[in-house]
Amino acid sequence: MSIYHLDEFSRILYEKMTRLNPAIADMEPYEFRYALNNLVPQGGWASVKPDKKEDIEKRVNDRGFYNGIQIKPRQDDRIVLDENILRLAQMLFVGLVTGEYDEKWVQTHFFFDVRGFFFLHRTIYFTDKVLAHLGGKPFRQFEQKQKRLGRYQDVGYKDFKEANAEVDQLFIESVQKLITVRGTPILLAIAGPTAAGKTEIVERLRLSLEHDGKKTTSMEMDNFLTDRDYREAKGIFTLGKEALHFELFKQSLENITRRRKISIPRYDFVFATSSHDLDGNLKPGGLPIEIEPADIIFIEGNFPFLLEEVIHLIGIKVVYLTDDPIRLKRKWKRDIDYRKKYEPTYFRNRFFKDQFIMADFAYRPQMEVCDMVVDTTGAALWTTPEVAEILASV
Repeated sequence: MSIYHLDEFSRILYEKMTRLNPAIADMEPYEFRYALNNLVPQGGWASVKPDKKEDIEKRVNDRGFYNGIQIKPRQDDRIVLDENILRLAQMLFVGLVTGEYDEKWVQTHFFFDVRGFFFLHRTIYFTDKVLAHLGGKPFRQFEQKQKRLGRYQDVGYKDFKEANAEVDQLFIESVQKLITVRGTPILLAIAGPTAAGKTEIVERLRLSLEHDGKKTTSMEMDNFLTDRDYREAKGIFTLGKEALHFELFKQSLENITRRRKISIPRYDFVFATSSHDLDGNLKPGGLPIEIEPADIIFIEGNFPFLLEEVIHLIGIKVVYLTDDPIRLKRKWKRDIDYRKKYEPTYFRNRFFKDQFIMADFAYRPQMEVCDMVVDTTGAALWTTPEVAEILASV
């Protein structure tokens, strides 16, 4: 029987994929075949000609490749997987079956999401520049309990929280020590990818600080956005200073750290409009947000210290990081099952496209200037040498 026969192809691939992803082993071979049938090319598996490994590596490390991914391509009035994502999966499947791609190479450069049944490129967050900034090694590391989640097709917060308990507790204690040394009022910013766990850890940190008698408040960066029509007309599609009421943002940070009450813009997420005009003045009928002084001011948003002009104002800069495979499992549970926020294939296209672009644009640059990184997947707390010295002495 030819290896390209549907049944034989599925049998060989199933055997190899169980070694690449432990969650595959929880599927019966016929269940695996059901999912695989959705990706069979029109001309059969023999019609797929795998590219050279070096060509694939170059492509998936090029931001231009991700810029070209469509998140809502349609066929017969339904959203389908982007053709580039589909072709990558088909080539990797064929290459595995024929032996053209060895399992180690595939595992090194890609991860396979069982529920979405597609391959995604592994994002490198800890570059040489990031490692140099953070002293080359973790401040402290624990058993990597997230490995137990590798067999899951999706991950709820209870399992996620239990896996991260030790590093989360160390992080909370470390922030408390830094605040003791650096004093208050202090701006505390926690950046990180979607579904990394930022919202949950901020709430736990807030409760811990308030339990210690500290007054906390928060300021959401998205409220400083200008009107969407203006941003789109100017071709502004990132959250840089051009997209914000930047001078108001900077002045608000300066004033709140002087224990002054501040009045900030309010962004209407339904109508995509700001309470303020482009000159920073309150529009007629606009309603600003009033924020009282506090000991610790949390800055909420994905890019709180991406802007060089305000980095010096932020007293503690944190990147809370979870690797893409676990984040994707969390998003299946949270955004698809519970929130029912996305159409599933649109969701697959969007995650594939965004995870590389956002790491390149936002998260690695912030890791290069932060005080600490909480790596939940690696169960490690990373700090700059200066912060490590403070934590060791308190």
